[in-house]
Amino acid sequence: MYSFKDLNYFRRKLLLLVSLIFAFNVQGQQKKLSPEAEISVLTIGPGATLNDAFGHSAFRIKDYIKGLDLVFNYGVYDFNTPNFYLKFAQGKLNYLIGLDYYEDFYESYIAQNRTIKEQVLNLSQTEKQKLFDYLANNYKPENRAYLYDFFYDNCATKIKDVLQEATSNSITFKTPKNFEAKTFRSLIHENLDLNSWGAVGIDVALGSVIDRQATPEQHMFLPKNIYRFFGAATVKTDNNKTLVKQKRVLFEKMEQPKQNDFFTSPLFVFGVLGVFILWLTYKDFKNKKRTLWLDVLLFSITGIIGVFILLLWFATDHTGTHQNYNLLWAFALNLLVIPQLLKKQPAKWFIKYLKFLIILLCLLTLHWIIGVQVFAIGLIPFFIALLLRYIYLVKHYRL
Repeated sequence: MYSFKDLNYFRRKLLLLVSLIFAFNVQGQQKKLSPEAEISVLTIGPGATLNDAFGHSAFRIKDYIKGLDLVFNYGVYDFNTPNFYLKFAQGKLNYLIGLDYYEDFYESYIAQNRTIKEQVLNLSQTEKQKLFDYLANNYKPENRAYLYDFFYDNCATKIKDVLQEATSNSITFKTPKNFEAKTFRSLIHENLDLNSWGAVGIDVALGSVIDRQATPEQHMFLPKNIYRFFGAATVKTDNNKTLVKQKRVLFEKMEQPKQNDFFTSPLFVFGVLGVFILWLTYKDFKNKKRTLWLDVLLFSITGIIGVFILLLWFATDHTGTHQNYNLLWAFALNLLVIPQLLKKQPAKWFIKYLKFLIILLCLLTLHWIIGVQVFAIGLIPFFIALLLRYIYLVKHYRL
């Protein structure tokens, strides 16, 4: 026995199927849009999870005369892809163009309480048809996949690139009012709480290449900047008319009280960890001994993270993980020197190695101050504790 909800779901899928039959007839040719057809860009606001923190973009094709109301978006991936997680880690995962019935698309984001904005594009009938044909052709199984890149080829940049392709590069993107050029990392931070685990993960995994200033066009890797730049754009083939002829808010998210999660935040957790490391170090100093398990644990953790960073840098196709100076604290060679920690009196070179680690942490501070790379603020207590622990070990082995 099907519920009303199930029947409503099947009804929508039937409507989508009818729309698809219209869009891709048996001869493989796209039907012509009516003169009343509208093509717009939908901009979805941030969601609650890290994956949704940067928003989303999509094309809407609306032609009520022809019975069409479809949404094309470039943010779909297939979990059944062989070696899905390995390809994702390597930066070799293909994303897909997706197609939804507008009502389903709309209601899914309403359910997530995410703002939906629409910009109706000021295109000629020829440009509308060309864009629709391009999207329909792109949706064919042999054309759907593209190699995703967070900064240069994602759901937002595809909107810009596809529109330029369909209009023969007739769109001129101008700098919006109150525009301020920023680094890629600053643009990411605008969408995240800096004292969050997502921000820490990003700041550890991504290198100094994202600390350079992005060009105005490169700002459009974020959906909210697609919205801003499209609002200021013009069409040069038609007396520089504005690209957007109408904008509207389809749904405004309902503000909800923020939860106070400071006690589970990175700054608090690493603060407690840092205090604990300093307390053990003070006890070791007073008792003139060394807590072996603490040193083995610190060298193991920093070494493993260092290996992870090196793999992201040299063994993947991710563009944002290069030149990562987190290696100044997460030093991969720490794994190889752990046997020295197990000795009562390590080799003389090990003391020099400890001094080298201290210098690396000083270089990290310098890199941060002069802007070579920004590091995770949540890790500051850990950096301080690690530095003082290294200094203590140098003094301890000199006794």
